[in-house]
Amino acid sequence: MPAIKIAIANQKGGVGKTTTTMNLGAALALHNDKRVLLVDLDPQANLSDYLGFDGSDDKPTMTQLIINTCQKGVISPEEVKLSIRHNEVNNVDYIHSDINLASADLYMLRALSKETILKRILGDSVTDNYDYVLLDCLPSLGNLLLNALTAADKMIVPVQTQKFSIDGLTALISLHSQITVTLNSSLSKPLILPTMVDNTKVSRSALETLSEKYGESLLETRIHKSVEAAKSSETGVSLCRNKTKLGEEYRALAIELIEKIGGEK
Repeated sequence: MPAIKIAIANQKGGVGKTTTTMNLGAALALHNDKRVLLVDLDPQANLSDYLGFDGSDDKPTMTQLIINTCQKGVISPEEVKLSIRHNEVNNVDYIHSDINLASADLYMLRALSKETILKRILGDSVTDNYDYVLLDCLPSLGNLLLNALTAADKMIVPVQTQKFSIDGLTALISLHSQITVTLNSSLSKPLILPTMVDNTKVSRSALETLSEKYGESLLETRIHKSVEAAKSSETGVSLCRNKTKLGEEYRALAIELIEKIGGEK
């Protein structure tokens, strides 16, 4: 069966996209026996750093995969598979990013069918061995996000429970709607994930607003604000490997995700 590809996206930075990608992926792999591939689509490469990538080998980067696909129109599954690394601690595979990914837009602008480049890279012959492919998207509405949504089956939107974060959702939801009409009719409704939740009036009000506006699209799991997230990114050990409240929340998110969309595979 084909892997379920999930874009984890929000054009606003600092809402927990990378933390969610890493810890949801690890929870699926470590606690639910799922085969998981994480794809870093952010030039800041925070996910790659989280996974302990140190740039010491010469395997292809996501930047090189994109450039090669733009230039040749196609890319071999073997070339893509060569770029995949394994993180033993968290039992996930990943394709790493680097700062040069920021220049990928320039190559994409001149490429034929530029919105489908990532879809060609992550074809079934590459991803069939996985249950889930999680795409950590950069905070932008540019070509890389268009590619992620064109390649994806699902989209999870981490939203910090603050007013300005919610206000910024409009443009992303609009883009999602346009993608489903023009490029990817298989992309399902976005799933909204509240993050950095705390016991304040502002946070409670934001949760109420999200519930009113997005209804069934709002995930039941809540990811709370915690210093444990920063500690986890420093050590490279996912939160779900430790007995922390945040780790339990990501384990709950994995279970909710499997129950919600696992049967659709």
